[in-house]
Amino acid sequence: MLLAEIEVRHSRAVAPTRRVALGQLWLPTDPAPGYGGILLGGIVAAHVGELEPEMRMDFLALLDDVAAGETIEQPRLRHRFQTDIVGLDRTCHKLTGTPEQATEFEISGQGRSIPQLLGALYAAGRVHEATRPAVFTALRKAVAWDGDLSRELIDHLADLTQAPPLWRRFATDERWARQVLGFGPESDPDRDEVVRRFRSLLRESHPDHGAESVGAGQRILELTEARRILLP
Repeated sequence: MLLAEIEVRHSRAVAPTRRVALGQLWLPTDPAPGYGGILLGGIVAAHVGELEPEMRMDFLALLDDVAAGETIEQPRLRHRFQTDIVGLDRTCHKLTGTPEQATEFEISGQGRSIPQLLGALYAAGRVHEATRPAVFTALRKAVAWDGDLSRELIDHLADLTQAPPLWRRFATDERWARQVLGFGPESDPDRDEVVRRFRSLLRESHPDHGAESVGAGQRILELTEARRILLP
């Protein structure tokens, strides 16, 4: 049985432009995060690991902007979000199961990762304001997910009693942020020093550069949050 569905429209692989839009949406989010929020989290978990380190940082920044209801200047992540779907290719993602329980993600492998991530993110920004915080919590949990698109992930995204990722517990702790980036807790690095250290550690932490894949997502999130704290 179909429980949630999203249609992401995007430029074809051979097209010179990079555009993304939303097609048909069925994303129930009550009770929060709902089957819709779980599906959006599954899309993020499926694709975020394919981003290069700095692109992942940009995605996390955009996630915060959309969650906060900010006006989003275009393009972001090198793609322009629009309402017109004429001429755009179509990728469809689904969540299926019974009325009582979601059991399986059907994440299409068609299309590049960035449009799918942007589609999930912009769709999350459209859900009802009462359930939106829980949906974005699910997306943040999905960013840190290191496992498969399994039943375990569905349960993880649906469980509002689980604590948010560790990096979100230190949102105002500059001492923690300096230590994460390898500075002394009482040091006062300037902006250029923070940027250089962040880029170096981000590269070292990414599996594409030889780091262990287990725990890489959590480490990248911590580095990104530390940078955000020190460079408001």
